[in-house]
Amino acid sequence: MNDQAPPKETLLYVYAVVRSAGTGGGPPPVSGDTLGSGLTTVEHRGLTAVVEPVPAADFDEAPLRAHLEDLDWLAEVARAHHAVVASAGRQTTTVPLRLATVCRGEQGVRRLLDEGARDLTETLDRLTGVHEWGVKLYVDEPADRTATPATAPAAAPDSGRDYLRRRLGEQRARRNADDTAARTARQLHEVLARAAVDAVLHPPQQARLSRAPGRNVLNAAYLVPDERQREFLDAIPPVEEQHPGLRLETTGPWVPYSFARTASGGGPER
Repeated sequence: MNDQAPPKETLLYVYAVVRSAGTGGGPPPVSGDTLGSGLTTVEHRGLTAVVEPVPAADFDEAPLRAHLEDLDWLAEVARAHHAVVASAGRQTTTVPLRLATVCRGEQGVRRLLDEGARDLTETLDRLTGVHEWGVKLYVDEPADRTATPATAPAAAPDSGRDYLRRRLGEQRARRNADDTAARTARQLHEVLARAAVDAVLHPPQQARLSRAPGRNVLNAAYLVPDERQREFLDAIPPVEEQHPGLRLETTGPWVPYSFARTASGGGPER
């Protein structure tokens, strides 16, 4: 009598889905480290999932739940995830799945493709011939917000009246800068949205995550047809026309992460 438990199915991390006709017969080439033992693909119903076997010690249900609280671990996963999705996106239209989408074996991947076939096919059709562009607007922080006792210049003591007058002036200047930034962000988004076929406003990024100087007041993504890319970029004001104290950052073209909305793009599938 054999009392051994049946072996567990391999855990497969699912990066993205492409049309089967566009895979070229194998997974995309990726430079750098991935998350497991090597990329492979699973095909079903005209769709191909780009997957990779990953260790249960990191990606089974309990350890994965614990890892999701570890920002450093998540950052490494996100880098590998993006590298694979970007490589696939350079070859063909790609639907990126949500970070940490894990299936049990090829059967689990086929079930994911089967349940999401309609949404995934419609999304692939919608994302063909378009790319995502990101635009962020930052407002410079006034010097008095960032100065420290070690770096702030020494100043002669103010009388109480002079001190209040100076502080009120600083507050007015901050309000004016904030009003200008908000108005510029709103106007810029309206112009860029007209040059795109879809747009998404993300929450402003916190400085500790973006690691960029200034305060983020616009964090937007735009879905731009490839043939209208020049029109979209021309709608972004050049540096010499930008308001003093404001800074624009444009990135792209990207695989349309912000626009890959599908019912099957969710979390771990067990």
